[in-house]
Amino acid sequence: MPLPVLLQAPPEPIPVRPIRIDAKTTPRQLTLRAIAAAPRQMVPAAMLLVMHQVGESLVPVIMGFAIDQAVATGDYVRLALCVLLLGADFALLSYSYRFGSRFGLLGIEAVQHRLRTLVADRLLDPKGVKGRAGLPGVSLSIAASDVNNLARAVSIAAWPVGELAAVLLTGTVLMVLSWELGLIVLIGVPLLLLIMDRAGGPLRRRSHDQSALAAEASGKAADLLAGYRVLSGLGAQGAAADRYRKASRDALDGSLHAAGAQGVYTGSMNLASGLFVAGLALVAGLRALNGDLTVGQLITVVGLTQFIIGPLSGLATNAGAIWAAALASAERVLSILQLPHHDATHGDARPDQGDGKLSLTGVRTEHLDGVDLDIAPGECVGLRATPAAAADLAALLSGGTRPEAGTVAWQGRPFAEYDLEALRAAVLVVPHHAALFDGTILENVSLLTADRETVDAALDAADCAEIIDAAPAGLDTEVGEEGLRLSGGQRQRIALARALAQRPPLLVLHDPTTAVDSVTESRIAERLRAARGTRSTLLVTDAPALLAVCDRVVDLNGKAAA
Repeated sequence: MPLPVLLQAPPEPIPVRPIRIDAKTTPRQLTLRAIAAAPRQMVPAAMLLVMHQVGESLVPVIMGFAIDQAVATGDYVRLALCVLLLGADFALLSYSYRFGSRFGLLGIEAVQHRLRTLVADRLLDPKGVKGRAGLPGVSLSIAASDVNNLARAVSIAAWPVGELAAVLLTGTVLMVLSWELGLIVLIGVPLLLLIMDRAGGPLRRRSHDQSALAAEASGKAADLLAGYRVLSGLGAQGAAADRYRKASRDALDGSLHAAGAQGVYTGSMNLASGLFVAGLALVAGLRALNGDLTVGQLITVVGLTQFIIGPLSGLATNAGAIWAAALASAERVLSILQLPHHDATHGDARPDQGDGKLSLTGVRTEHLDGVDLDIAPGECVGLRATPAAAADLAALLSGGTRPEAGTVAWQGRPFAEYDLEALRAAVLVVPHHAALFDGTILENVSLLTADRETVDAALDAADCAEIIDAAPAGLDTEVGEEGLRLSGGQRQRIALARALAQRPPLLVLHDPTTAVDSVTESRIAERLRAARGTRSTLLVTDAPALLAVCDRVVDLNGKAAA
């Protein structure tokens, strides 16, 4: 790995091994694959951290040797050499730790980026997902905290390796000094690791429960904020706040219980490690009293006994608590990555991007009752519908769901026979609350695909001239996240211009002018019909100005209109 990467973040994401995931992947398998995904970073990290631990364990060995061979004999040359050797050892252990940790953190961040990309790709897959991936807050919690916990497991490939190397070296040195002491270490440490794994079971369960509760609270908070206007209109703010308050309290209780379990686990493992080290020191003291150890050897044993507390405690944390949290988070990450596609029967056909015909025949859903509707190429049709029926219709026309009965067809072929992503380019459904992304007005309208002439025509049709004139930097003005730097009416007109600039064969607009005044709405209605030209348009609205420019108006309740 080039040195600059160790000094600053690289401009591009660090590549890692593909993390294979299928329907049979278990949380343990996913965690192990994540740990093994960044060998270019974690192998040198493990080697350097082993060097660090070896350097740490050599400090009491060098000091004991200096006492026996230099101080006790009065040999100043050997003493000077021991001091130089000790200085070199400190330089080794210091720099190996710094660069080893940097390699390790790069590996963790690289795997975390890869996992987060996998989760985001699955949530944004144009083929959709079967069933619910959860509330937005739940998905966000999994993509953030759970991915972070899972990526932290990558540290197990480096830090515990160095800590285990320190334990083995300590056991080997003690074996040379006294086979009883060495045997205690080489037998006792595996037993401690086995106890750690068994004791981690309750912690894993509590970690999983706590993550689920926290994600549920986040999801309810996100839904509460997203639907605040609706809640205000219904007067249901108090009831919604009570629900969130309960979810938040449950999440807090779960967090406290999980933190308590982790504290008991870590404390118990540290106590076990301390008792083990105390027993080791007791045996060494008895050996020294019997004359089996010299003063220098006793100092070496005492120093190694004190030193080994760190690696043993680190194993309890790095190979215990981190592993337990990673397994719990891996299960939640898999709950998204293993979601099947919404409908595996979607074909590969790509709809013709020319003008086409939309047909709904006997379509039935929860809120639609046997709807028959034909839209001819170039026709502009107005549609009156309840909000629930409009939502069902939008889901059908965007390919997100299939009707309980009847068929939805484009150019004479059912939606299910088309490639879903290509179908959405032919039939563009713009919801009532169309969000803008953080960028300029030009970037939001063009989506980096439409040319300037098309953008200008779309802005004119959406009556955006006064918005552009008043904006500090014109088309290059930043709109902010979700378009928060614009008013509601300005956001709605920019979103309409974006839809028009894409020039889809069929454009479905749901109440595109609810946030503008009646004069502006009339101008948009006149220009909208002309802007669409020979392309089909479906306007789901009750606005008289918009319905007046339609070729015909259909009421989903069966009442005919002009």
